[in-house]
Amino acid sequence: MSPVRVRFAPSPTGFFHIGSARTALFNWLYARHTGGVFILRIEDTDKERNSEQFLTLIYESLSWLGMNWDEGPKYGTSGGGEYGPYRQSERGAIYKDYVAKLMAAGRAYEKDGAIWFKLLGERYEVFDDHRKKTVTKVNVPPVVITDQIRGRVERVEDEDFVIVRSDGNPVFHLVNVVDDIAMNVTHIIRGEDHLSNTSKHVALYDGFGVKPPAFAHIPLILKQNGPGKMSKRDQGALIAEYQNRGYLPEALVNFLCLLGWNPGDDREKMFIEDIIRLYDLPGINQSNARFDDKKLAHMNMLYLLEQPADTFVALARDFFSKQIENAAAQTALSADAAYFREVMLLAHPKVKGVEELPAYTEYFFNDAFSIDAKVRDKVMGKGDPKARLAELSAFVATADFSSDSAIEEALKALATQSGLGFGDYQSVARLAVSGTNVGPSITGMFRVLGRERVRQRLQKLLASA
Repeated sequence: MSPVRVRFAPSPTGFFHIGSARTALFNWLYARHTGGVFILRIEDTDKERNSEQFLTLIYESLSWLGMNWDEGPKYGTSGGGEYGPYRQSERGAIYKDYVAKLMAAGRAYEKDGAIWFKLLGERYEVFDDHRKKTVTKVNVPPVVITDQIRGRVERVEDEDFVIVRSDGNPVFHLVNVVDDIAMNVTHIIRGEDHLSNTSKHVALYDGFGVKPPAFAHIPLILKQNGPGKMSKRDQGALIAEYQNRGYLPEALVNFLCLLGWNPGDDREKMFIEDIIRLYDLPGINQSNARFDDKKLAHMNMLYLLEQPADTFVALARDFFSKQIENAAAQTALSADAAYFREVMLLAHPKVKGVEELPAYTEYFFNDAFSIDAKVRDKVMGKGDPKARLAELSAFVATADFSSDSAIEEALKALATQSGLGFGDYQSVARLAVSGTNVGPSITGMFRVLGRERVRQRLQKLLASA
């Protein structure tokens, strides 16, 4: 049995999006599961829309997601191979040779300046009501496609079709089939929307006298709200957006693999090694998958929570460094490295993503933070907050700030001494040091901010009360 060879063939005509990434992933996973070869082939024959910027983005996105390609254009450690060139714009001579083979075999002919593929069978003419003209049909049996996901599919292909336009450019159907033949592709894993093309492709394989590869048409990704396929224009569709927002690539890969595939049980978070081991074509669903950015954010949070301290701090610093126009982020970067680390580690278990960190931690780096008016009214309108602030100001002067537990015990002792609860001090203390009612533990905030800074903030709120 020949080794599995799959290919991902994107066009560099726009931003790399979720749908393309999922198609690439399903091909990559099948290659890794079977010990086969993952080929990257660039369909760059659209001269007007192609962009080197978008091509680079394809390379960068695949590399960021960890999908190295065994054959294809060279980029970093990926690429190479003996079946190149791997850009269709450089394969013109190959296409001409294959067209010549069809012409010599009587399976192609010229008409109106273009080259048409010739179906075999009895011909007859019929008036097409939709096109409002008489067309030539060919009496042929339906094309039977045994799809690895869809099962038996029958489609009728009963008209000759153009394979080279009058301007000399070969069409998608021809170059797609020629490249798959020339590169010995064994399995074609692509979106369900390509199923309508497959009858033409099977006819072309027949014209070349080559057995078609196995086909596996994967379900579409539906947009988050409303009907229809998710497009690159929909919110949350672009891979670069998640990279810029500091998402972890392994979380995105985990999420993408579950858009149309099931490991056979109800598990969701999986190591890539387990995904590769379990992945197979029978596990792919026929029904379409709906994109859900909340599930993706939750998956990212699960991965983020597992990051070791040093890794998380490095991720945070890298994200902050890219927020050039974010004043809070730039102020944080100018702080002492040890202090920055302590703040990030305090926030680590509380945030869903690193993109939340600049706003979430701003008051740690800026004494002129704003105070939420609604929170202030609620906190200052309950009990005797001025008395609590005065007591807390005196408390911090002598309290043990060596650990969270030491601060907690001291605060509890203060509450007990006053005949109050811990919460009576916590809400007003949090408002004073952060301007809000959410965030890390109050004891952790006290410890990291330090005795003097906490004292100053308590007195500032007391003075304004």
